[in-house]
Amino acid sequence: MSKLLRDNYLGNTVSIAKDLLGKYLVRMWHGQPLVCRIVETEAYVGAIDKAAHAYRYHKTPRNATMFGPPGHAYIYLIYGMHCCLNFVTEPEGEPSAVLLRGLEPVWGTEQMHLLRFGKSLAQLTAYQRKNFLNGPGKCCQALGLTRQDNGLDLTGNELFLCDALEDLGLPPAPQVIYTQHTGKRIGIDYAEEAADFPWRFWLERTESC
Repeated sequence: MSKLLRDNYLGNTVSIAKDLLGKYLVRMWHGQPLVCRIVETEAYVGAIDKAAHAYRYHKTPRNATMFGPPGHAYIYLIYGMHCCLNFVTEPEGEPSAVLLRGLEPVWGTEQMHLLRFGKSLAQLTAYQRKNFLNGPGKCCQALGLTRQDNGLDLTGNELFLCDALEDLGLPPAPQVIYTQHTGKRIGIDYAEEAADFPWRFWLERTESC
C-alpha cells in the first residue's frame, strides 16, 4: 500500500503543503472508497502565522487537535455551517496544519454528487459541475466529513492519503499534465503581514495524456 505514513506529515508545513499536491485523498464511505486528487492546499504555521488558529501557541478546545501528533485530521466549522479539513503537521506540540482547499474527483463521483447536492450528475447544473470541489467546505460535504471526524488518524483505514490507486484495487487514474502555482492565501486579510505569505499552492490542469 502506498499510503502516506506518519513521517510524511512531520516535516516543514509549507513544504508538505506543496508535496501533497497530486496525492490521492481516500475517504471510505460505507465500505466503498471515495477518491480525489488534491489540487489546492494552504499552509498554516501556528508559531508565527497570524492567520493560524493556534497563533503563538494559543490553545482552545476548537484547535486542540493541531497540538497533537502529526498525521491526524483537524476538522473545524466556519460560519456555523461549513466544515474544513486540515492535515496536522510537524511534531506534537507544534500547532501547524495544511488546509485542503480543492480536489478533483477520481472514483466514487456519483456518491460524492449525492453527498454534496443530493442529486446525480445528470441532474446538476453547469454551475454546480464547475464548482463541485473548489473550496474547503465543498470538499468536506462531498466526502461526508463533519466535526465528528475531527482527530481521525490519517494512517488508518477510514481517511488517508496515497500515491497510487492500484493498491486499492482500483484502475489507475488518467494521466494529467498540470502546472503548479503559488500565491497568497484566501480570506485572511485580517492577518496583517501573514496575509502576504505565499503559502497557497494549486495545480492547474493543462492537458490529459
